[in-house]
Amino acid sequence: MMRRLTLIVVAVLLLPPRAGVHAAPPTPVILELFTSEGCADCPPADTLLDALVASQPIAGAEIIALGQHVDYWDGLGWKDRFSSAALTKRQQLYQTRFNRESIYTPQMVVDGRSEFVGSDANAARHAVAKTVTAAHGVVSIEVDGTRVGVAVSDLPRVGRGDRADIIVAVTESGLTTNVKRGENHGKTLTHAPVVRYLATIGTIAADGATSGSAHVDIPLDSAWRRDRLAVVAFVQELRGRTILAAASVPLENAHP
Repeated sequence: MMRRLTLIVVAVLLLPPRAGVHAAPPTPVILELFTSEGCADCPPADTLLDALVASQPIAGAEIIALGQHVDYWDGLGWKDRFSSAALTKRQQLYQTRFNRESIYTPQMVVDGRSEFVGSDANAARHAVAKTVTAAHGVVSIEVDGTRVGVAVSDLPRVGRGDRADIIVAVTESGLTTNVKRGENHGKTLTHAPVVRYLATIGTIAADGATSGSAHVDIPLDSAWRRDRLAVVAFVQELRGRTILAAASVPLENAHP
């Protein structure tokens, strides 16, 4: 009898899934890399982030990359053409969140929940695996030309006394730079998806709201390769910095 029951269980497990039964979609997880072309320790971190996006090694997670080039290396031998004071300011907000004495590169931040040296592959995988178990909301993105609409639903509750922002980014993949001075002199650097545009476009009220929407007109530079652009939208606590929901769509595949 036991053998017969075992065979029945095995047979059931081997049956193909029934029509209409689908696995749950992966949870988008934002990996932010604070980096600079002037930093000798940064290229391995860019390589790691690119590899994580390409391989998607964590079950149940969709890794979304935001390569953010800071500007405090610009006066040290090489000016990074992707650098931005606004991205340096964003990193400084994480300095406060994680109670660090200073900011540094390369730094990776996972969903606003944890941070570590950006080239640490084990730390990255562990952080993503842990983050994907947390509650996340749902983000949908629609693009009509340069007009981007973001709808958010099923958000976890925002921390007490906090509020959440709806943020949109545009990233460009496949970018390389021949560095002629500074710590990376003579090297050709290949970057993980670079943030070309980042803006807060709306808020989620701190009154228990779990949904919201916002729109923005994105200024697309003619120098950006449209076939390599992605629109990323996410919801992030203003003070706590936790990312509560995210999504990404290739710009060329976005809704017309």
